[in-house]
Amino acid sequence: MRRCTRFSRHCVPLLILLLLFLLFAGGCSDSSGEKKEEKKPSGPPRDVTPQVLAPQAPGTVVGGTDTIRIDSSCVSDGYVVLVYTGTNEKVKLQLKMPDGVTCTYLVTARGEPLVYPLSGGNGTYSVSVLESVSIEEDLYAIAYTEDIPVTLSSEFAPFLTPNCYVAFTEASACVEKGKELAGNCYSDLDVVTNIYNYVIKNISYDHEKAENVSYGYTPDPDATLEAGNGICFDYASLMSAMLRSQRIPSKLEVGYSGDVYHAWISCYVDEIGWVDNIIQFDGEHWSLMDPTLAANNDSSAVKEYVGDGSNYTVKYTY
Repeated sequence: MRRCTRFSRHCVPLLILLLLFLLFAGGCSDSSGEKKEEKKPSGPPRDVTPQVLAPQAPGTVVGGTDTIRIDSSCVSDGYVVLVYTGTNEKVKLQLKMPDGVTCTYLVTARGEPLVYPLSGGNGTYSVSVLESVSIEEDLYAIAYTEDIPVTLSSEFAPFLTPNCYVAFTEASACVEKGKELAGNCYSDLDVVTNIYNYVIKNISYDHEKAENVSYGYTPDPDATLEAGNGICFDYASLMSAMLRSQRIPSKLEVGYSGDVYHAWISCYVDEIGWVDNIIQFDGEHWSLMDPTLAANNDSSAVKEYVGDGSNYTVKYTY
C-alpha cells in the first residue's frame, strides 16, 4: 500500500453529531415552542454476542500439486483456502473474479492455511498460484491454475467471514472491543456509529509506517488496536473485523482517492442497506466509511474534496 499522507490537505464531512442528534436527541421543541417527549427505543438492546464464522478447509473439494493445496470446499461461504508448502522464496496467488477483476496476493506463509475472499459474487473464479523465476526482474511462472464455479449462500457471506486482510478469531482483542462498543445499542446503525467514533478518535495515523510499508503488507487488527496507530489499510481492517464480528457485513475496499492509493470500508446496516459512495449523515443515509480521513483531518474542507464521491474509485474489494 502506498502512503496516504496527502490526505492531510483534505477533510471529511463527518456530521456524526448531527446523526446522533437526529437519532437520539430528546427535549426538542416544535414550532410552537412546546417541548416534545424523547423517543425511546422499543424492545431490548441489540444482542452483542460476537459471531465469528471461522473459515474451514475440510478437504472435500481440493485441487493443486504436491506443494500447492487449494481447498474450495466452502466456496458457498465466500472464500477459498490455500496452503503452500513449497520452498520458492516469492509466491503469489491471483484470483480472477467473474467480472474480470483480478486480485493478486503475496503468499505470506508456508505450510499454514491462508483465506482469500470470493468478493465478486456468483460465477466462475480463476485461481492461479505463481512462483518466482527471477526476483531481480520480478518475473513469475504459473505453478498451478484452476477454474472454480461459485454460488454464494448469501451475498453477504464474503463480507462476514475473516480472511487474509480482515483476520480475527473468537479470541481476538478486536472482537472483544467490538462487543464492548456494541453494548446497549438498539440497532446496527448504533453499532457502526460507536465503532466508527472509537476508531477515528483512538487510532492515530502512522506516517513513518506509511513511508516504509513493504509490498504485500498484511494488516493485523489486534496489533493496530494495541499500538493505537496504523496506516489506511490498518484502519479499514480493524473496523471491518469489529463490524463483521457483530454480524454487520463490511467490505474492505482498496482503490484511489484522487491519485493516491488508499483503503476504506463500506458496510451494510439493516436500517439503510449498503453504505458506500460519499460520506454523508442526514439521519437516514450515510456512506463511504473512511476512518483514516476522519481520524486525521478536521471536518471543514474534506466536504469539498469528497464532493459527490467521484474522487473515490474502488479497485479491489476484500
